[in-house]
Amino acid sequence: MSNYLVAMEAAWLVRDVEEIDDAIGVAVSEAGKRLNESQMDYVEVEVGVTPCPACGEAFDSAFIAADTALVGLLLEMKVFNADSTQHAARIAKSEIGGALRDVPLKVIETFELEDEERDE
Repeated sequence: MSNYLVAMEAAWLVRDVEEIDDAIGVAVSEAGKRLNESQMDYVEVEVGVTPCPACGEAFDSAFIAADTALVGLLLEMKVFNADSTQHAARIAKSEIGGALRDVPLKVIETFELEDEERDE
């Protein structure tokens, strides 16, 4: 059994906002609050990045139309004693999905943690 770091992308909807920075702040805050209410303060929440299709430069994953924003969040969680990368991804998606009901989630990467990273 190994330990893993699972990274997921979440699509968070924020209503009644006019500025990208406000939408990002609200999305990160609301996601953190819901995770903390479920006693999952070990899940890291930050805004995701999207590469520009023309130049490849990364920018914040947020879009506003009609005062409604779609913010892409990056969620990271360590999973301990999983059988495989797929097992770790299922555990993380189940745990986070339970706290963030009705929020679309997608596992984007799963890394096996090295020995020195396990003790942190």
